[in-house]
Amino acid sequence: MKKKLLALLTAVLMLTSLLAGCGGTPASGSSGSQSGEAAPVKQEVVFALQNLPDILDPNVTNNSFAAPFLDNLFEGLVAYDKDNNLVAGNAESWTISEDGLTYTFTLRDGLKWSDGSDLTAQDYLYTMKRILTPSTAALYVNMLTDYVAGAQEYYDALANGQEPDEEALGIKAPDDKTLVLTLKAPAPYYLGILAMYTFVPTQQAAVEAAPETWAQSAENYISNGPFKMTQYNFNESIVLEKNPNYWNAENVKLEKLTFRFILEPSTALSAFEAGEIDGFRTIPPADLPRLKAESDALQVAPSFATTYYMFNCQNEVLKDVRVRQALSLAVDRTALIENVLQTTDTPAYALVSPGYSVDGVDYTEGRSTYGLSPTADVEAAQKLLAEAGYPNGEGFPKLRLSYYTDANVKKIAEALQEMWKTNLGIDTEITVADWAVYYDSVQAGDYDICAMGWSADYLHPTTFFPLFVTGNVNNNSFYSNPEYDALYAQAAVMTDAQAAMEVMHQAEDMLMADMPFLPLYYRATTYMLRPGVKDVNMSPLAQLYFKDAYVAE
Repeated sequence: MKKKLLALLTAVLMLTSLLAGCGGTPASGSSGSQSGEAAPVKQEVVFALQNLPDILDPNVTNNSFAAPFLDNLFEGLVAYDKDNNLVAGNAESWTISEDGLTYTFTLRDGLKWSDGSDLTAQDYLYTMKRILTPSTAALYVNMLTDYVAGAQEYYDALANGQEPDEEALGIKAPDDKTLVLTLKAPAPYYLGILAMYTFVPTQQAAVEAAPETWAQSAENYISNGPFKMTQYNFNESIVLEKNPNYWNAENVKLEKLTFRFILEPSTALSAFEAGEIDGFRTIPPADLPRLKAESDALQVAPSFATTYYMFNCQNEVLKDVRVRQALSLAVDRTALIENVLQTTDTPAYALVSPGYSVDGVDYTEGRSTYGLSPTADVEAAQKLLAEAGYPNGEGFPKLRLSYYTDANVKKIAEALQEMWKTNLGIDTEITVADWAVYYDSVQAGDYDICAMGWSADYLHPTTFFPLFVTGNVNNNSFYSNPEYDALYAQAAVMTDAQAAMEVMHQAEDMLMADMPFLPLYYRATTYMLRPGVKDVNMSPLAQLYFKDAYVAE
């Protein structure tokens, strides 16, 4: 009898143990309670990213793969709210002079760095001077030199080993709470530029203590945003925790935010469906139709962004505009989107994506398609290639078609290679490299045709136009047209939004006649997020904000 009872008890215990071990447990959620009462929900989220950032120095990088970290670790003078409106950040208020040239910011009382030390207007002054120092190699330095009085002269003096004129620089911090910026000319969108992570403050002591490595370890990383870095696990994960010294910490609900690097989208999806992560960024194209039909975790957000391939205008073959036009006309954009990527994107025929409106009229409304169409115009493409001296592709050299390590980008490169072979009779050589190596090659001009794209930095078309301005730090196509440059310069300082839009259209018409790039599609951002994680904001600028996020009961 005792043996039977013991056996029965043992069986019950084993069954209980098995049941307790079954099923996936979500990465976020509540823990168990022995009393039977519901335990508090853990305010922790694990989100997977499919690309590695190049560097987490906000003043240096222009790499969108770094943005999820920088947008949550730092905050600038102004910020975006959940409705994508510009609101007060570190600055509690600001005034703009009647002539539109002088911006005076008043900082909040008691601002702190994540290490608890005081943050003042002097930190912003240091940061902007750091950006203007050539050795910093800030990739968005033009956002100061193009706009701020004396900034170009300050940069040039340092570049030539001279002492810069501090008084002539239009950046001043008259006291700990006041920062004054003076522009060269009116730029009614400049507040949006100041919301870029480029202009968040960096702590002088942290940077100078380890100039080369401060942004590569949690121990050295000092920030000022809603979260602080507590772990930097190279190529595996970066852990953020709530920053108690953030000025609005009482309204930050998440206690811990872990970004895991799962580079293969299908692996990320498997981890999500197994409950190991709460969300991820890049959805495998083959799974998108199923997820659209079945999943309540699929999120689709409009994006002010364009994906394109860039032509190296220094290449002897690609210098001929007819070749560039032929390559663009030979592409079936609908097939790329619907069959290759299976995404919610839309075909692109120009540079600026939909998303900016004046008086309710989108910038792209009524714009020309510049001879491009959803499907390939093979006849027109072949005609142009023949006029350029390559009938049926004869004699056309094998160009390099380069892309960075990414499953979806690989599919596009392979599809383009096939389309050009089928429609034009030309061969291309596909090359691939990890992003850091790849982008170094692009900047050096060591490519023929390369995968690229632009997610807008602020909600205005002028965020796109500098990409093709002569000598611009981000002009990696090496395209140059003085008339285009002049039209952009004219539009950039116009305070009449409607008139400025008309000039921008003229500039884009000129750009597309030259076609130094191959527009593919305007992006929609799709990502997965567990329904229990609330108030995560994916902005039209593809910025992922967890400042207001929380895990629901």
